[in-house]
Amino acid sequence: QVQLVESGGGLVQAGGSLRLSCAASGSIFSIYGMEWYRQAPGKQRELVALISSSGMTNYADSVKGRFTMSRDNAKNTVYLQMNSLKPEDTAVYYCRQGIIWGQGTQVTVSS
Repeated sequence: QVQLVESGGGLVQAGGSLRLSCAASGSIFSIYGMEWYRQAPGKQRELVALISSSGMTNYADSVKGRFTMSRDNAKNTVYLQMNSLKPEDTAVYYCRQGIIWGQGTQVTVSS
């Protein structure tokens, strides 16, 4: 049974940084692509970043140049380094592997 557990969210001032982690268990982690999504209050969940099994990444236009997704297959973990955070980045952030979602971690950016 695949499980994903996110961590690293919190409250930060605009311009600050946070690093989110998503630890996976129960799957052959290295063969799967992984994704980060976010959902702000009253809005639809949106794709933020993805990473392939080979490490290729892609980002939403709204976070390009500020967010970096990476993976450590030895630790079965993906990361989302978020720099230059803006109030509009405030959301619950989720990681996803296939049809499996984590429980989410709250990121709040104050102005």
